[in-house]
Amino acid sequence: MKRRRFMHYVQAGLMTSLGAGLATHWQSAPAQAAGSLSIRWLGHTCFLFSGSGIQVLVNPFRPAGCTAKYPSPQTAANIVLISSRLLDEGVVEGLPGKPKLLFEPGAYKTSGLEFQGIRTLHDRVNGYQFGINVAWKWVQGGVNVVHLGGIASPISVDQKILMGRPDVLLIPVGGSDKAYTPEEAQAAVQALNPKVVIPTHYKTAAADEQTCDLQSVEAFLSLMQGATIRRVGGSGITVSPGSLPSSGPIIQVLSY
Repeated sequence: MKRRRFMHYVQAGLMTSLGAGLATHWQSAPAQAAGSLSIRWLGHTCFLFSGSGIQVLVNPFRPAGCTAKYPSPQTAANIVLISSRLLDEGVVEGLPGKPKLLFEPGAYKTSGLEFQGIRTLHDRVNGYQFGINVAWKWVQGGVNVVHLGGIASPISVDQKILMGRPDVLLIPVGGSDKAYTPEEAQAAVQALNPKVVIPTHYKTAAADEQTCDLQSVEAFLSLMQGATIRRVGGSGITVSPGSLPSSGPIIQVLSY
């Protein structure tokens, strides 16, 4: 039923699937500087990236369960990236305009940006429970971004080669049956050696206490010995290539 509803919007023309081809300086303000990338958290694994004159929206959701009290992220964007077709990572109903949608693994080029969708698993039973998760890699505003979506499987050698070393890594840390536990997230950070880490997919005040089975971000932070942790007093940061740390990681905890 969920797949049929998802494909309805493809057929209706909302989505355009493209063929395969192919730190020390931070700003909490949403202003977009030249040669920089603005990153705004809209809840859960949903983020809006603004840079190079393009807006990329990742994983719009329907408020329910762990996202119950977040506003619906019906935000204008040029491109929408989807990690899975579950309700917390793949709801496109109500999005304004006609954004291009990428939702399958592969290499894509659109609006002057190149995207790599990397096939991973959304559970620990070979995808039999929650299916495939697509991790996304791209460069925008001169910043190399890897968004792991709702990954629950260890990062293989092949996946690591495709992901490279991220400037900014967005990674789920709250556990459950369909995303990394804090310990699994720690192992992935060690494998990828990113410069900046933004935790996602954890329990916040927006959750329905009765139905949300995620942990808070604190369990992950307690494991990251030696990392610099910065709690941002807002939902966004702006990163410039020249301000990225040479070593890391710096963990940026955004505020809801």
